[in-house]
This record gives sequence, C-alpha cells and structure tokens, in this order.
Amino acid sequence: MKKIKIIFFDIDGTLIDMQTKQISAKTIDALQRLKARNIKICIATGRSPLQIPKFTDINFDAYLTYNGSYCYEQDKTLFSNPLSKEDVHTLIANAAKLQKPLVIATSNSLLGNGNDEDLKTYFGFSNVYYQLADDLASLSKQNDVYQIMMPARKEEYPAIIQDVKAAKIVAWWDRAVDIIPQDGGKGAAIKAMLSHYGYSKDEAMAFGDGNNDIAMLQAVGHGIAMGNASLQLKAIADEICQDTANDGIYHYLSANGII
Repeated sequence: MKKIKIIFFDIDGTLIDMQTKQISAKTIDALQRLKARNIKICIATGRSPLQIPKFTDINFDAYLTYNGSYCYEQDKTLFSNPLSKEDVHTLIANAAKLQKPLVIATSNSLLGNGNDEDLKTYFGFSNVYYQLADDLASLSKQNDVYQIMMPARKEEYPAIIQDVKAAKIVAWWDRAVDIIPQDGGKGAAIKAMLSHYGYSKDEAMAFGDGNNDIAMLQAVGHGIAMGNASLQLKAIADEICQDTANDGIYHYLSANGII
C-alpha cells in the first residue's frame, strides 16, 4: 500500500454508531494517531456545516458537507457547487404537489416550510434542526442552495425530480433524501480536494457505510466499507472492515500499520 496522506470519513454509521449516536474512544484514538503521523483527516458527509459534531480533542483538516457540494477548511472555502436556482424552484413546486415539506440548505442556514415525522427523525440523528420560513422560493433566490432535504420513499423519487434539469437524489436513509447538483457528490468533491492538496488517488483512503458513499470510495485508492454498510457499498469497496459498533476504523488502521 502506498503511503496514505489523507483519509475521508463519513459521519453517520461510520464515525458515529447509529444506535448509540456516539463516537467511540478507540475511534477518537485512531484519529489522534493519524494526526500525529501528519495524515490529513477530513469529514465527508451529507450533513450541513451546522450539523457537524464537535469531537473532543480532534480538529479535522477539511470538511466536505452537503455530500461534497460545499467544502471548506476552518478559515476558507475550498469548493462550492450550489444547485441551480431553476432546479430549486422546480423542486419546491414538486414537493408542494406531493404535499411534502422540504428543507433548503445554504452555507449557514437550514430553512424548512413544514414538518413531518420522517423529516424530524432525519434531523434528529444530528440533533440540529431547521428554522421554519414562510417563503422558501424567495429565500432561495437570495442565497446559494447547496442541498435540499425532504422525506421520501424510493417509489416517490421520479415525482420528486420531475422536470429537474441538473440535480440528483442521493440517500443514506430509506425515509428521506438529499438532493444535490447532478455533477456533485462526495466523489467529485474528493477529486477537487486531492487536486487542491496535490495528492494522488493512491495516497487517499475513505471509510463509509451508505449508498451516498459509493462515489467517495471509488474516488480514492483505498475505499473501505464498514461492516454495517449497505450491500451496494460493500459490493464496490476495496475492503470491508468491522462495523462501527466494534471499532472497525481503529482495527483496520491498526492492522494495516497506518496508525
């Protein structure tokens, strides 16, 4: 294995166990050891910047949020890829036809036009909630929208993106969707990040568990699926580690001499 210089981590189901909603002490230890070896560690998540948890004694080098549509370091933006204004308008109209609430996500806000149990549960995973707003259409014209979140089941996907020109659905949960630019995703963002830092694909590794991590694992030289990952992600992964509840990240990195 070529020397690893950068590793990307999904949050939910990867760094954080979905049952306990906690990051384990061993995973924290693994991240600290990576930092001590000057290996860059980066978050790669569908969450917004407002939903990034504060991990004790860990400072990540970069954050890929909204499934890679908005990427930044602590003090500067590295990559920005918002949805088109036209598509945002169409998606708001489609959600209204389906009588579903949705949330628009800007770089510093989460604004929704209603509530339902699936949407509450979706945001409950991160314990960060959206503000209700009266006119999302007007607000979206004034701000870049990086992602739209709404409750949905798979059979509803075609109606959600009807007449949408340059956006796509990605999902890590079967009761809600994230909608991002068609040319977006964690994979595209990672390619931009590797170019920014001057690293090759073979010097990069990623850990994930959901279908929205497929492009991420394919964008690095070493794509690792958690033991609790979806079957689709496991099928394309280079390797599968133990699940999150059993400290899969720590044990994989230790066994392979990376920490």
